[in-house]
Amino acid sequence: MKNTMASCTWLAGLALSALACVVPPAIAQGFPTKPIRLVVPFPAGGGTDNVARALGEGLAKELGQPIVVDNKAGAGTVIGNDTVAKSPPDGHTLLLNTSAFSIVPSLFPKLPYAQDKAFAPIVLIGRAPNVAVVRADSSLKSGADLLVQARTKPGKLTYGSAGNGTSTHLAAELLKLTARIQVTHVPYKGASPVVNDLMGGQIDLAFATLPSVAPFIANGKLRALAVTSAARSPLLPDVPTFAESGVPGYQADVWYGVFAPAGTPAAVVDQLHGAFRRASETQEFRKRATSEGMQLTLDASLETGRIARAEEEKWRRVVKEQGIKLD
Repeated sequence: MKNTMASCTWLAGLALSALACVVPPAIAQGFPTKPIRLVVPFPAGGGTDNVARALGEGLAKELGQPIVVDNKAGAGTVIGNDTVAKSPPDGHTLLLNTSAFSIVPSLFPKLPYAQDKAFAPIVLIGRAPNVAVVRADSSLKSGADLLVQARTKPGKLTYGSAGNGTSTHLAAELLKLTARIQVTHVPYKGASPVVNDLMGGQIDLAFATLPSVAPFIANGKLRALAVTSAARSPLLPDVPTFAESGVPGYQADVWYGVFAPAGTPAAVVDQLHGAFRRASETQEFRKRATSEGMQLTLDASLETGRIARAEEEKWRRVVKEQGIKLD
């Protein structure tokens, strides 16, 4: 009898364990109770803003509440970050930022929030490369050519970026540091003047976001040398990475992550993560993600936090060793 009862107890425990494996993440009771405010720390109409708005419709259906995209641009995304950091930790105010989230701590000596304590990661949506481009008539034909010429004539080549401290600037500076080359930086205020001066012959090459130069690559006015991501971009399958071009381990792509204020309940974080995953499956969002050159990763909360911390450490090293300062 004892053995029979023990067997029944064991079988019941096994059944409960199996059931636990298929139960979905906890759903927060009563959440959400009002519209979700999705703070974007960039101006309206830009790439990150477009990503947020493309997610909005699917996210609203998943959560049963309107999604209000709130553009809080300025100070390298610090203003938007601070807005979310100081909001109630109830899941109704979220931050959609790029890898700028992990860059600003090394550029600003004092932030109005504690970077390591102020946020709860929700999901890393995906990654997109930056790309090194030259004019169609340039003698530089590949990323390998760039490395050779930069080593042969240190400091003679000039490259443009969208400005000091931007992802395009830091991608180039990480390349210089990793490949041990010297290329002179010419900062601009935004992508358009970079492209104008590159095509006008004022600079030798540019590091740019893929959407900002894709039309010029397509019409043959610019040539892509290499992408800064770990893998080739589906939008430029014939363009190698810098790692393939002779800089093993190099990676400097742009990622898009969602964060809530620290202290947001775990059940709310789980519910939001699932909602973002499902919203990313909509046709509208997939179309927008593709146009941004984004490859979806949809990393879990813990992995998103780990990536953000690792990126912060990487960019601190680059900023310090390259002596980078904001204008």
